This record gives sequence, C-alpha cells and structure tokens, in this order.
Amino acid sequence: MTADLIREEILTATASHPHMRRLFERSLLRPALPTAVVHPVTEDSLKGALAAHRLGMMQAILVGPEHKIRECAAQNDIDLSDIDIRDTEHSHEAAEAAVSLVRSGEVRALMKGSLSTDELLGAVLHKTTGIRTERRISHVYYLDVPSYPKALFISDAAINIHPDLRAKKDIVCNAIQMAQAMGISLPKVAILSAVEKINPDIPSTLDAAALCKMADRKQIVGGLLDGPLAFDNAINLEAANSKGIDSPVAGDADILIAPDLESGNILAKQLIYLGNAQAAGILMGARVPIMLTSRAEKMAGRLLSCALAQAAALPLV
Repeated sequence: MTADLIREEILTATASHPHMRRLFERSLLRPALPTAVVHPVTEDSLKGALAAHRLGMMQAILVGPEHKIRECAAQNDIDLSDIDIRDTEHSHEAAEAAVSLVRSGEVRALMKGSLSTDELLGAVLHKTTGIRTERRISHVYYLDVPSYPKALFISDAAINIHPDLRAKKDIVCNAIQMAQAMGISLPKVAILSAVEKINPDIPSTLDAAALCKMADRKQIVGGLLDGPLAFDNAINLEAANSKGIDSPVAGDADILIAPDLESGNILAKQLIYLGNAQAAGILMGARVPIMLTSRAEKMAGRLLSCALAQAAALPLV
C-alpha cells in the first residue's frame, strides 16, 4: 500500500474523531521518529510499522529473527527493500537488542511487535541494561470520546495493578508530561474514586487527597489536581454542581487517574466499546516512549499510537 493510500485510510478511520485526526495530521509535520520495532513477525505488526515508516512518521529498525521477518513479508507481499533489519535469534534477544539501541542513542522510541508485554518490559526494566528512570513506568491512554468536548487521558489501565501512593505520584507525573507534549500547558487532573469526599474506609480517597496536597507542596508540578472525584463529577459540570463541588477541574478534566488497573481498564474499554471512543496509548516513564500495542492491533491503532509517541518524543516547535 502506498503512502497516499495509507494516509487516506487513516483520515477515513478518524473522520468522526476530530482529536485523533488532528493528532495524526500533526504527526505528519514532525520528523520521523527513530524507532526499534521489536519482533515484528506477524502481518499486522509488520504492516503497521512499515506504514508508519512509509508515511515518514518513524524511521523503523526491525529487530528480530531476520528469516521470520522476511518470511512474513514474502507471505504478505510486503516490500522490505529499504528497511534496516537487525537479526536476533529469538524474541527475548530482540527485546534486549532493541533496548540496547535506545541506550546507544540510535533510536528514540520502541514499538512492541509480536511478543509478550512481560518479555519486552523485562528488558526495559533490567536493573543494569534497561532504560528505566527514577519514575515508575505507566500506561497513558489518549481517547477521543464523541460525547466529550475534548480529548481524555486515562492512566493507568495496563501496567500498575495496585499502585501505592508513590506509584500514583509517578502515574500522575507521566500523564501530565504526556498531556503537555500534546500542547495542554496546564492539564486538569481528576483523581478518581467512587465518591468525592474523603472516606477512611475507601483508600483511594486518601490517596487522592494526598496527591492533591503533594501538588500544593510542588512535589507534583505542571498540572491542576483535584480529588477525590467520582467519574460523573470529573467529566460533567452539572453533576459536579449538584454535589456542590467548587473546583476548576470538576466537569472539565483532561486527565483521569484511576484508583487501580482494573477500574482504569474497565473505564477505558467502556468508553471504547460503548462510547464509540477511538484510542491510542503509550508507556511513559522510561527513557523513551514505548508503543505497547496489542499483537492483534490493526494499522490505525498502531499509527495513532506512533503519532502519540512522536508527540512525546518530538514536540512541535
């Protein structure tokens, strides 16, 4: 498929999601993001990476068993004539080699291909050869929800199962960094719980209050925090007013911080499957953004996640 056809396909896929279309269009203005694509040995993972490469969104280096990559390309009529391939024996070595490319400065992002998340993160988080930072890694969803007037960021719905207060601080900081990279200078951050009042029997309300006080003390900067907020109070001003909540965040949130992975995952998928939201997502908190697309993710999802990674690594000036 030519670059023009790929572009038209994504523009069609985002026709009813203006925030996603804007994300994609702005990505075409950025320079190509040098990216190691880890173990792309299936049709979807290979086509998605090469589509981003053809569009100039990324400068792809394919890392994995070369014979498997070429066999997949041959079976699916994919042209690899101008693609850099780094041969490895297996997926585990591919993850280690890709992380090494980050450490050497040759690439500025990672894209997950056809390997498990645990396998990739094992290399990313290795104590001596990984690319971890002082922050905990977390996943940030970017959602275009037709019924909400602006894009929503949701975190963490994929990595941290039961985050404690220290982890939640990093989750908030990563989400703020992503929102700022998308051009939101002071994102409004709603710390979610089941209720909007502090209840010692609901630990997430205590965490929310502590996070807001951390923001007051400049331990968290760059965002405007409020919480605990129930979901309706965070995204609906009428609901917030009915509860007497006086807050610049309530009813106008940019970022929703979930109490734990289960609630965040359910919330994001409800919006996608029942609310007709379109989603992209990346991992933040490592040295470089990581595109953690599902092995079954189709081309549009992979390209939109690539656009998100571009924004995180290469902000427009």
